[in-house]
This record gives sequence, C-alpha cells and structure tokens, in this order.
Amino acid sequence: MLKAFIGSNVAYERISSNGKKDNPEKNASLLSRLTYSWYSRIITLGYKKPLEREDLFELNDNDSSYTVIPIFEKNWRNEVARQGTVSKNVSLLRALWNTFKYSLIQVAFMKVIADILAFSSPQILKRMIAFTEERPDEGWTGYALALLLLVVTVSQTLILQLYQRFNMLAAVKMKTSVIGLIYRKALQLAYSSRKKFTTGELVNLMSSDAQQLMDLTVNLNLLWSAPFQILMAVVFLWQELGASVLAGVGVLILVIPINAFIASRVKQLKKSHLKSKDQRIKLLNEILHGIKILKLYAWEPSYQRKVADIRESEMDVLKSSGYLTTFSMLTLTCIPFLVSMATFGVYFLLDDANVLTASKVFTTISLFNILRLPLFDLPTVISSVVQTRVSLGRLENFFCGEEINTENIETKYSGSHAVGFSGASFQWDKTGPSILKDLDFKIPEGSLVAVVGQVGSGKSSLLSAILGEMNTLEGKVQRKGAVAYVSQQAWIQNALFQENILFGLAFNKQHYERVLEACALLPDLELLPNGDQTEIGERGVNLSGGQKQRVSLARAVYSNADIYLLDDPLSAVDVHVGKHLFDKLIGPKGLIKNKTRVLVTHSLTVLPQTDLIIVMEEGRAAHIGTYQELMSKRQNFADMIQTFNKGTENEQLSDTAGVFRDPKALQRTKSQHEDGFIKKDRTLTEMSKMPSMKKEKVATGNMRMSIVMKYLYAFGWSWVWFTVIAYIGQNALAVGQNVWLSRWATEAKGIRETSEWTELRNNRLGIYGLLGFVQGILVCYGAYVVTRGTICASRLLHNQMLDNVLHLPLQFFETTPMGQLLNRFTKDVYVIDERFHYYLRTWLNCMLDVLGTIIVIVYATPIFILAVVPLGFLYLLIQRYYISSSRQIRRLDGASRSPVISHFGETLMGAPTIRAYGHQERFINQNKDVVNENLVCYYNNVISNRWLAVRLEFLGSLMIFFAALFAVQAGDKMNSGIVGLSITYALNITQTLNFWVRKACEIETNGVAIERICEYEEMQKEAPWIMGKRPPVRWPDQGIIEFVNYKARYREDHDLALQDITFRLHATEKLGIVGRTGAGKSTLTNCLFRTVEGTGGKIIIDGIDIATIGLHDLRSKLNIIPQDPVLFSGTLQMNLDPLEQHSDAELWEALELCHLKPFVMSLPKRLYHDISEGGENLSVGQRQLICLARALLRKAKILVLDEATASIDMETDNLVQATIRKAFSDCTVLTIAHRLHSVLDSERVLVLDAGRVVEFGEPQRLIEKKGYFSRMISEAKILQSGHAEN
Repeated sequence: MLKAFIGSNVAYERISSNGKKDNPEKNASLLSRLTYSWYSRIITLGYKKPLEREDLFELNDNDSSYTVIPIFEKNWRNEVARQGTVSKNVSLLRALWNTFKYSLIQVAFMKVIADILAFSSPQILKRMIAFTEERPDEGWTGYALALLLLVVTVSQTLILQLYQRFNMLAAVKMKTSVIGLIYRKALQLAYSSRKKFTTGELVNLMSSDAQQLMDLTVNLNLLWSAPFQILMAVVFLWQELGASVLAGVGVLILVIPINAFIASRVKQLKKSHLKSKDQRIKLLNEILHGIKILKLYAWEPSYQRKVADIRESEMDVLKSSGYLTTFSMLTLTCIPFLVSMATFGVYFLLDDANVLTASKVFTTISLFNILRLPLFDLPTVISSVVQTRVSLGRLENFFCGEEINTENIETKYSGSHAVGFSGASFQWDKTGPSILKDLDFKIPEGSLVAVVGQVGSGKSSLLSAILGEMNTLEGKVQRKGAVAYVSQQAWIQNALFQENILFGLAFNKQHYERVLEACALLPDLELLPNGDQTEIGERGVNLSGGQKQRVSLARAVYSNADIYLLDDPLSAVDVHVGKHLFDKLIGPKGLIKNKTRVLVTHSLTVLPQTDLIIVMEEGRAAHIGTYQELMSKRQNFADMIQTFNKGTENEQLSDTAGVFRDPKALQRTKSQHEDGFIKKDRTLTEMSKMPSMKKEKVATGNMRMSIVMKYLYAFGWSWVWFTVIAYIGQNALAVGQNVWLSRWATEAKGIRETSEWTELRNNRLGIYGLLGFVQGILVCYGAYVVTRGTICASRLLHNQMLDNVLHLPLQFFETTPMGQLLNRFTKDVYVIDERFHYYLRTWLNCMLDVLGTIIVIVYATPIFILAVVPLGFLYLLIQRYYISSSRQIRRLDGASRSPVISHFGETLMGAPTIRAYGHQERFINQNKDVVNENLVCYYNNVISNRWLAVRLEFLGSLMIFFAALFAVQAGDKMNSGIVGLSITYALNITQTLNFWVRKACEIETNGVAIERICEYEEMQKEAPWIMGKRPPVRWPDQGIIEFVNYKARYREDHDLALQDITFRLHATEKLGIVGRTGAGKSTLTNCLFRTVEGTGGKIIIDGIDIATIGLHDLRSKLNIIPQDPVLFSGTLQMNLDPLEQHSDAELWEALELCHLKPFVMSLPKRLYHDISEGGENLSVGQRQLICLARALLRKAKILVLDEATASIDMETDNLVQATIRKAFSDCTVLTIAHRLHSVLDSERVLVLDAGRVVEFGEPQRLIEKKGYFSRMISEAKILQSGHAEN
C-alpha cells in the first residue's frame, strides 16, 4: 500500500535511439497519469542517488522547442505580414495568443471546474454543522457528508494539479517561443538597430523579460478567475447573510483605487529597475570581457565602485517596491477582516433579531477564507500585468528593430567578375554619414586583391559592404558565389578544435589535412592534449592570438567558398608563419590560388604578388591597379612603399621564402620548435592543459545549513527576530479571531432575550475588530522588517560576490564561460532580490498555519491526534523522498540555463561571421538544442511538483475526512461551534500543507542561488591588493629590474614555465624579448605583473621584492600596452582616463602624439564621443592607438609593449614607434617582439627558449656570436646592415 502511495520502485524505462529516456507518460494508465505515479521511478532514483541530466525523462514532442518555436515564428511572421510592415501596430501578445490559444482555453476550463469544486466544500460544511445541531436519527447522513467531503477535496486536487501542470507548461512554452525569436532576431539585426541594444540588454531580454512573460502566464487565469471566485463568494454569502453582504462588496470596491495606485507605482518602479539592471549587466559584461586590462592597470576598485553605484540605485527601487508591498500586505490582511466586519455589522444593524449561528459563522468564514486567495492574487496579478506590459514593450521594440536588408547586395549575379561595385556608397546607419563613397570597380574571378590604407580609411568597411552588412545609399554591389570571411579579431567558438574548423560541414579527411598543413596548424595539434579533439575555451582563451587567427583561416578554407574576405589575418602571426600562410594558402601558389581572395593587409611586401591593389583613403578607393601600375603612376603609393622598405618587413616576408623553400631549414625550424617547446617549455602547454572551459558545477546532496545562515546573517539577525515575532503574533491573532467567533456562536445559541444578545454582540464585535486591527499592524510591521532585511541581504551578497570575483586570479576567467558568471549576476541575484525572502516568510507563515490548524483540531477533537501520527509519518516519508529529487532537478535546471546565455553571447560576438557563411539556421537549431535541455529540466521540475502536490493534498483530504468523521462520532459531546471551527481549519490545511512543503523545497532549490553566489568565497584568490608593507610614493623612480633565479608555473601539478631566470636591467634601458611561440615571453611579463606567481627566486624593482607588496601597489606603478585593444562603452574621455586624473589638455596632447587628434577633432562630440560596447564603432587600429594614448597618460617608469601596433598601417606604425621612443625615453621599456625588426634598435635583447634565458646582450653582438638569436635572424633573412644603420 505504501508503494502504491509513494510510487513503485520499478525502474524500467525505454531508452530512445539517442540514449535518452523516453517519456513513459503516454503509455501510463489514466489513474497513473492523474496521480503522476508514472514519475515515481525518478523520485525513487533521486532518493537513492543524486540525479543527473541523463536520468530525467524527455519532453513530449508537443512540448519541445523544436515544435513550439517554429509554430510561434510562423504566427509572428503572419502578424507582421498582416500589419504590412514591422511597426508599432504589430502585437507580440496577439502572435502569442494565436499560437497558444487552445492550450490557454483548455487550462481555463480546468480552472473553472476547480473553482466550482472549491465552493462545494463550504456548502458541505454548512450541512455538517446543521447535522450536528439537529442530530437526526439517521446517523449515516453524517458519515455520508464526511465521505462526500473527501471525494470533493480529492477531485479538486486532481483537477487543480492538472490545471497547474498544463498551465505551467503553456507558460514555459511561451517563454521558449520568445527566446527562440530573440535569438533569430539578434542574428538578423542591422547595425543601426544593434547599436541601440548592448549585450547586457539583449541578455536581459532573454533572461528577465522572457521570464516575466512566463510568470504572468502562470497567473494569467487569475485575471478572470479571481473576479469569478469573488462573485461566487458574494452569491453564497448573500444566501447566508442577505443584503448585508453588499457592505463587504462596497469595501472591496473601495480597495480598487488603492490597487490601481499601487499598480501604477509598480510600473514606474519596474521600468527604473530594468533600466538600472540593464546598466549593471552591461557594465559587468564589459568588466568580465576586459578583466585582463582591469587587473594589469589595477582598475578593479574603480569599476567595482561603478557597479556598486548602479546596484545602489537598484536597491532604492527595490526598497520603494518593498514599501509598496508593505502597504499592499496591510490592505490584503485587512480586506477580509474589514469585509467580515462590515458584513456582520450591517447584518446586525438591518435587524436586531439577526443572530450569528455556528452554521452562518463558519460557512461565512470558509467563504471568506476562499475569498482571501483571489483578493491576495488579484493585486499581484494586476501588478504582474503592469510589469509584463513593460517587458512586452521592450520585446516588441526589439522585434520591430531594423533588420539587415538582403537587397543591399545582389548575390544572384552570374557575370564574369566575382565582386562588382557600380557608383556605390554605403553607410552603417540610415541616419548617419556615408562611410564608403563612390566605389566603382570590379574584382575578377580567381584574383588576389590587396586592400591597403591608413587606420580608419574604410578597409574593413569595404569587406562589410561585400558581405551586405552595410546600407547601400546609392549604386549597387554584386557578388557571385559562396563567401568565407576571416574577421580582424578572430571569432572562436567554445567547441572542439576540429568543430571550429569544420563549422558544421561534413568531415573530409583528405581536405581537412590539406587545410591544417596550409594553415600551419599541424605543429599546434601536437601540442594540444587531445589533438584536434581538444576543447577550445570561450573566445579561444586557451589559444594564442596567432593560433586563433589560423583556426579562423582554416575554417574559411575548409568551407571551400568561391570568395575569401580576409581582414588582416597576417598581423596576428609571427613572420615565419605569415610567410608560410601567404605561400601555402593565400598567395599565387597557395591552396586557394584559384579562388577570389580579397586581403586587407598592412604587410606591403605581399603587394607585388597580388593581381590588383585597392588603396583606400577616407572611404574612397583612391587608387586601383596592379603593383607595377601604381608604382609607376602614383607617386604617393611609391612613397608609401619606399617608407615601408626602410628596414621594416620588406626583407622579412620577401626573403623568408628561403626558409620554407629549403626543406632542411623547415625541418630545422620544426625540430627546434619541438625541442624547445614540447620537451622543456610549458608556457603554451600550460594553457592547453588548463581545464578546458569549466562546465557548470552542479552541487549534490542536502543544501548546507550554512547557506541559509549566510543569508540570515546578511539579512541581519535583528530583522530576523523581528520578522519571527511579527509572524507568530499575526498567526496567533488569526486563530484567536476564529476561536472568538466560535465562542460567540456557541453563546448566541443559548440567548433568548434581544437586549442580552445586543449587549453580547456589541462586546464580541468590538473585540473581534480589535483583534483584526492588531493583526493588521503586525502584518504591516512584518512586511516592513522583511523589506529592510531583504535590502541588506541583497546589497551585501551581491557586493561580496562582485568583490570575490574581482579578487580571483586571471586564470579563472580564462577557463570560465562568461555565461556562468553573468548567470550569477542575473538569475541568481534576481532570486535573492525578489524570491528567496518571499519563500522564507511564506514557509514560516505556512508552518505556523499548519501548527495552528493541528492545535485547533486537536483542541476540538482530541481523538484527532490518533490520525495526526500516521498522517505525519506519511508526510515526512513523502517529503524525504521528494526533496532529494526536487533539489537536484532544480540544480540541473539552474545549470542548464547558463549554456543558453553563453551560446547567445557567443552568437552576438560572431554574428557577422555566422551571416557571412550563411549558417544562421544551424545556429538557430543549436539554440533550440540548449533551450530544449533547459526545458527538459524544467518539465521534470513541474512534474515532480505535481507528484508531491497530489500526495500532500491527498493527506490534507484525509485530515479533513478524519476531522469530519470524529466530529460525527462525537455526537452530542461536541457543540456546533467547535465542529465548525475544527472542519473550517481542516479545509484550510490541504493547500497550506502542500504550500508548506513546496516552500521548504523552494528554499532548498532556490538556496542553490545563494550557494552559487557564495562559492566564489571558497575559491583561491590572488594576492591581496594592498599589504601592510607599501612602497614609497615615488617608487619606482629609476626603473631598475632584476630577476634572480626566478621560477614560475601556471599550476602546482604542472612543470615550470620559467626556470632559473636571471638578468638585470639598468635604469631607462630598452629591452627586446624574443623567442619562438611558447618560449615564455608572455609568461615573463605575466610574472612581472604577478598575474602568474613565482615558485622560487625574486623579481626586484628598484630594490623592492615585488612579492612583498600588494598587487595594486605593484600594478598601478607599471605600464603596459597589450596586444588586444580593450575599450569600454562610454565616452572617449572615460576610456582615456577612467580614474579622471588628467586634464583635457593632457588628453589632447596624448591624442596628438598618437596621431589621433585629427580624427577626434572631426567627431561631433570630440572627447565626449560615445564609444560603443567593446569599441565596435572604431576600427581595430584606432582602438590600438587609443590604448597607446591611455598608456602615454599613465606616468610610469616601466613600460611593457606586447606587439601593440599589429593592426596599424606601416606609415602610422613608424610614426607611433618614434612617439614611443621619444615619450618613453626616460622609462625602462620591455618589448615582446613577434617581429624581429622591432627589437633590433633595443639596447639589449633577451632570448628565451623553453622557459630559460639562452642569450642576453646587445643585438649586434648576439648576431656576431652566431648563436640562437643569430639563427633566428638568418632564418628571417633580415639584412644586418640595413638595421645597423637604423
């Protein structure tokens, strides 16, 4: 019998072809489906072991994202078509209704039946009280009424749970549909629309606004059900108390304006809250993506304060919202009391002969209890409607955004040329200026075309125009065949190395290996722990910049397209690799020699081997022709080439051919690469052996009590005790009111004289009113202290998490998907802000309700305690079984949300690449996959809740039955007042008991949010920012750097990345650091900034061991220009001077030194020009120059240059190098060189191999020494004499 009640242990299941469990519901019996017994095997399995994703049942086909999203998208398209164009008349609500109307109608029908059954119980109660008053001879009538009460309550439970199940699934399907449309729209957004929405706002649309829509749908039926229940209650109350019930209705009507005012204020607050939340998530997204620069520049406190300020404005809104809730709770508690007071008062006034009998009192109280729920829900659902209207507006605004116009480019062209422009001009924004002007040229099929020009001349925009990304102002552009695109900043997916190259295409081994060889990726595969099956981290964090660019190239080549658009792919790779890529892949003898190739480049030495050259100037194709034509006819082009040839990359690229043409040289290079890298050096392999992107850790077992204690500590113990006292008081007073009424009815029964009744009535009514009034005050006070405590907890936990995250070492961010972190700051913070305190206080209230109910029933019928013991045992058994499974399913649900956000964020970053390859549908299907995984977890969560509710409400029905049964058996020993009191309370226990356990489970499952937020506390942090020992204010004043037997490793279980590094730099010395890929160059500078800590030896700067001072005391006194330019959204001024330490004159001086002043002067807002997220409205070269200007403003004695001018044209590069030499002449400069020419004018060169110093000295002497450095020079064939002159 116990097995039948809790569920069978039979664990049979059908396994589908994909290895996942089929849903057994469709084959289950009617009784099993009504009681959810088919799901018992999951509950039992979850009790025995922590559940995993593979244990969960799959969705029914009709509920999956693959079914739901396409239907909704079709209805959305119909809605747009019906309105003619995408306009404000398009209604998202209408499209949702057309998609889900049949589900919503079905759900509404179930709700009607459940509501009607709810009103049957008070009528049966009325008959039972009448039975106890009259005591007829037919004793079976009482038993029949008790049995009927059981049947009605069980039927109501089954119908109500069916309603809940279908209602919640309809709601989540709506959310799924909206998420699907958000994803599709994000892939189609035009630039003008995309710039209106930051990544944070788009993530919020998917996580918050779609959730808000779902939350409303869950409660949507209350919009008609609550008035329906109120109407039914009024009708039945009329039968009991006649016209006096109109007084109660009048009170209800008076409350409507109050609710309207609250709803209006909530709407305003919701808008403010969403705005602040968007700002916070946007800033956090930028902080997490730019965390490296924040740490290197010691800017964490500044940005932490910015986030805290935005969070504080959120707290102000939440506080106002909480106070409105306090007011709402007061009206809510007082309404039933005021309605009953008004009704009883008028009832007595209408006729002095009117007497309250037990039948009238407890039927009325039962009806008032039913009335309490819709009165509570109606303001909530009205508020939810208002909030959802805001979210709907935001969603509609996004969905109505301008999409990329497919007519921007003619792709069905079949003429002789691959790409053709005819008097074409382009702009990014329809309201903005023309970016490309008067383009009129044709690119022949199979030709190699080079696009050159200065920073900001329109080179990358030209490729965007060919892709159809820009708006065509006039003229036309034609393109023939499939396109492959390599962006300037490589976009890498969080997927296997091989999957990044295949990019959804079928595997062709022969072609694949040719591509790897041409892209110089074969040596890299030997370094990766699992070869091409190694998982590449988010944004390619476990690959170097050059590797990322080569993977991006390999993806393009593997696609076997007709046209290749290559945006400066050679700038990120070493000179040898660059030569290999040009010879073996891009050039006239390369793998794609017969394809059309458009190459944006700053490597002018490749130009003689191209078929056509386009020189861009200020958005125009200033010169077009072959190399010979331009050299002979265009003096400024010839001057540019001559400038470039003065000891730059000319010899590097043109003469390194010998390295690759000579098999012995290539073998020697490869051998040295292997010897120096695989056997000894661990710098790159440390990265490759770092855990690939960490999967979301799903906690198992019971939620630790310490988690709740942390929340209560953050809440404030004084507020905790005030809350407990307030809730105990209000529940005690609620019981007191009903006991008072019971005694009143009992005493009234024996009164014969009207005057005696009037005196009793006035006395009893006054005390009843006083009890209600005091209860209202306690409710108001309880809501107030909860609001205060919640604000304290929200502020403290969020700020602690932010502080903990910013103190984590850089390696953590390189292996953790941004989606995981953003999920903590969005969904988990939302739970703490708005849900967890609600679950705690509701659990406390329900517990006190259950205790009060049991005490009242046992007081009325002491024999009831015999039923309480077995029912309590069953209750604990069910709870014990259920909680383990529920908690783990909820954890899986939380973990399955992160991939949805991560995949969306990754897609936003790579949208142009995805569109270029035409893979939108494949990515949309991937989105359906990750959403479906989340849906599976949510579905199992819903069904497990229904499984619990059916069983708990059945226990509640048994309690009602036994309370009624014992009342019948007691006969004359119980008066009608006590019978009414006992059964009235028993009728309440069904949902209260269910609610209590549900809230206990909600506390456990939502406690996961606190668990996840607090997990960063336990992680190993980097060294303290500030320590007791602090360096002098002017330190370092000389810039003397000394490494003494220095050793370092990335992780304790790995080999040393740097071994016995010893050298000393003099004040203001210029050092070039060279070595092959992975030799330890970047590790050395990482150690200087202590992003990697040493395991032995010392680094001494101006006499101070840097390990003995705080990180910020160190990093704030060093300067670095990193390879990847990082900008934040905000003004240009803020990006140059985030800490606001410099005057405008100093900013202009820095811009002038970086040759950016003319560009900034041409901007309408100049220094206050708005930089978009990630600096997307600037070219990569302009971003690098801004980073250089930022470094010029930072007065530090030590500067590290990490290939800081890779994306700048050669003319500007020469000017910038001159600026660096002049501006930092009194600084110690360490230059990490990927191109050897940039270190030949250094005073000394440090040569690293396998993490060791192999050579150290002046460049000329090292060349003469014929050692390691000399071999590198000779392999690159750099003319010594040419550089000696420099």
